[in-house]
Amino acid sequence: MKKLIIALSTFLTANYMPTIYPSLMTNDQQEIPAYAKWGQLAIKETQLKYPNARIVDYLHEGSETTANSTIERFKLWLKDGSNEFGVFIKIEYTTATEKVVNIEFHSTSGK
Repeated sequence: MKKLIIALSTFLTANYMPTIYPSLMTNDQQEIPAYAKWGQLAIKETQLKYPNARIVDYLHEGSETTANSTIERFKLWLKDGSNEFGVFIKIEYTTATEKVVNIEFHSTSGK
């Protein structure tokens, strides 16, 4: 009976825990989101535009595709000393070639 309980708990842990707790998945099991490349670019460009601020949070707000281009939208939360503020970033690129067409920044007022 003890072996059955151990076998059952091992099976349940291996098969259902990653579904309940995605953070327990190994790196091999996690999929890289399609927007990851653009998120890295958003972070890099934000660091260049706001060199004295540190990025404290990151959110992919979605994407929108037109006939020839795609726009990826991100919001980053930055802290510069005691000032905190948000920066909205829109990265537009040609869908077929993934060549960047435009990057727009819009910052919110700080707290």
